[in-house]
This record gives sequence, structure tokens and C-alpha cells, in this order.
Amino acid sequence: MSAMFRSFSVFNYRVWFIGALVSNVGAWMQATALSWVVLTELTNNDAAAMGITMALQFAPPLLLVSVTGWVADRFERRRLLMVTQGLLLLLGLAIGVLILTGVMTLWIMYSFALALGVVAAFDNPARQAFVSDLVARENASNAVALNAASFNGARMIGPAVAGVVIVAVGTGWVFFINAVTFLAMIAALVLIRTDELVPRPKHQGAARLADGFRYVGRRPDLMVTFAMVFLVGAFGMNFPIFASTMALEFGQEADGYGLLSSILAVGSLAGALLAARRDRARIRVVIGGTLLFAAAAGISAVMPSYWTYAATLMFTGFAVVTMLTTANGYVQTTTDPALRGRVLALYMAILMGGTPIGAPIVGWVAAEFGPRMAILLGAGAALVAFAIGATWLIASGRLHRREATRFRLTIDETRPLTVVPVPADFSDEVAATTPVPLPRDERGPAPRPAT
Repeated sequence: MSAMFRSFSVFNYRVWFIGALVSNVGAWMQATALSWVVLTELTNNDAAAMGITMALQFAPPLLLVSVTGWVADRFERRRLLMVTQGLLLLLGLAIGVLILTGVMTLWIMYSFALALGVVAAFDNPARQAFVSDLVARENASNAVALNAASFNGARMIGPAVAGVVIVAVGTGWVFFINAVTFLAMIAALVLIRTDELVPRPKHQGAARLADGFRYVGRRPDLMVTFAMVFLVGAFGMNFPIFASTMALEFGQEADGYGLLSSILAVGSLAGALLAARRDRARIRVVIGGTLLFAAAAGISAVMPSYWTYAATLMFTGFAVVTMLTTANGYVQTTTDPALRGRVLALYMAILMGGTPIGAPIVGWVAAEFGPRMAILLGAGAALVAFAIGATWLIASGRLHRREATRFRLTIDETRPLTVVPVPADFSDEVAATTPVPLPRDERGPAPRPAT
């Protein structure tokens, strides 16, 4: 099997991938329908209301980050995911019923958006960390990239199908279709062979909610990564606002909006597959991806027609997925396995939690000054993110590999992180992440192996 698809050699990952692909198609259909309902049925093309809806969905991951990360590390993730996926199924059904019966109002939709956000706050870190339970550590980066490929492959199909369904039979039925697709994920979780899951290492003593924050605080590379992800996530990734308002500006209906989302996914899928070919995730790629995203978004904002704008979206999708997939893989593969759930919860909270801050601002800018200015705001935020990453890359010595300013972090279950020098011929990623063995008498009891 080629290097790009090496994680498929694991039975549990194959089952997970198929279930996630089907479920992701439904999720993208629902996201498209939800945005279109708020924009065209519950309001009179009010982009600000759409921004509030997005903010309500993405606020809980930020507000509940400590609890959700602790839950992902404390409880059995497969069972936790069965609960969260079941709840998301029920919420989708309820929204569909209310729309079809004509009962849905903007304030009721706000309530459902918040409920979806609360469930997703627990689902996301568990789902991200569960990938590391399915494959060995050397394949974790590849598995993360293939997950992104599944997510964006579904993004090519879901919005386009949703647009056709909305035009043909109405938005309510889209939510019913999404509810059915959740059954594929639940079935995959049932079929997974629990005896083949990778053992999860644990810290000695009680797990504390603050451990993840302290761990990230000692990792400047992670702090820089999180800062870049926050800026791009808050202001640059409001694609439902960008695509829907640009579709209206070009005189398109729901099917035209759905097609824009699918075209965006073409580039996103290419970025994810390219990430899957890399042997490991590098922070330099994250930094470069932010610059490419800033350039692509800036160009798309000045496109004169629907099809030229659509063409630029492929480059935008490629850039943002290259950045985010690499960032996700970097966090997963360089984090202490016993803290992975809490660190990933913090990562997802920063990625998604920036939306409650950025989406209302972006929606207001789109409503007051037009969608093109909103897109330029996202491009500017990405440019700032690149400046942060590039400045740190130079100041840390990774760009020129100066031995005096480079380091690697020691991960040990019984001691705080230690900074030690490393030879200049080490690669920049190994220098920041490779554990340094300590003498046996300093390490205490041997930890469980982190496979």
C-alpha cells in the first residue's frame, strides 16, 4: 500500500474512515442547509444573523475546553462518541421536523445552534484523539491527513447535494438525510475491534484539568501554532458567510451556493491528500500555509464573476487545509499521549472558539460593506498569523538551525518538561519534540509504552 494510504492497512481505521466519510457528507449537507435557512427563510439576507448562528455553534468548545478535554482523556472514547453522535442525530431530526411543520423561528434556531455546539464541544476532541487510538504513533500524522481528506471529500459532495435537495423539496428534508448518515458512524463504532485499539498511556496520579494548559504553556511551538490557528479560524474560515453572500451578489440561488462550497472542497481535498504523503507534520508548512491562504483569499475578493471567484476558491481550500491538517498532525504527534485529549480539546477550542469572536464581526462587515470586504478581513488576519509564525521561526533559530538557540522537550510522566541542547544536525521537528531519556533512577516507575 502506498505511503499516502498506509493507515488503511489497519482494520479499525478502515472501518472508521468509511463511517466518517458517510457521516461527513450528511454533516456538510446540514451545515449548508442551516446557513441557507437563516439567511433566506428566517431573515431577509441578514449576514449578521448568520454570524450569530455560527457564533452560538462554536462558542461551547471554547467555554467548555477544560471539561471536554478532561472527558476525552478520562473516559472510553468509543462509547463517548456513540453518545455524542446519537445526540447529534436527534438534534438534526428535531430541526427538520420544526422546519417542515413551519414552526421554526430565528430564536428557536439560535437555541438549536447552541445545543449543537455543546454536543460538538464534547464530540470534537474525543473524535480527534480517537484517531491515535486506532493507529500506531508512526502513522498518526497520516491518519490525521486522511481524516481531513474524508472531511473535504464529503465537502465536495454534501453542499452540492444539499443545494439540489433544497431547490427540489425544501430545506427540512436535508436535516432528515443528515440524521440517517449518523447511523453509518455509529455502526462503525460498533464494528471497531476494541482489542486492537492502541493502549492509552496515563499519567500517574489523578488527571487534572489544568495539566493541558500547563503543558502547552511550556511548548512555545504549540503556542505559536495555536495563535496562527486562532486568527485564521476566527476571521478567515467563515466560508458559509463568504460563499452565501457572494452567491447572492452574483445572483445565484441555493444550488449556486452549494456549488461554491463543493468547489472549495476540491482544493481542500488536494491539500489533505498532499499532507497524507508527508512522513511527518512540520510547523514550517503551517506557517507557509497561512501566507498562501492570505494570498488566495485576497485574490478571490476582487474576482469579477461567479466562475472566476469559484476558481480561486480551490486555491483557498488547498491553502487552509494544508495549514490546518498539518497543524492538527503536528499537535497530535508531538504531544504527550497521556495529555493528548486535553491538548486537542484546547486546539479545537482555539480553532472553533475563535468563530464566536470573528463570525459576528465578519457578518457585520459583510452586511455593512459587502462580502468582498469581509473576505479581505480574513485575508488580513491570515497575514498577521503568518507574521507571528515567521517571526518566531527566525527568533527561535529553527530557520538557520543555530545550535545555541535550539532545543528539544523532555516528556516524562513524573517530572516537569526539561529543556536540553541538541546537536545542530537534527531536523527542526525532531529538535522540538523528541523525548530525551533520563537516567533510570530519575525517571521513577517505567511508563506504559506510547505506541
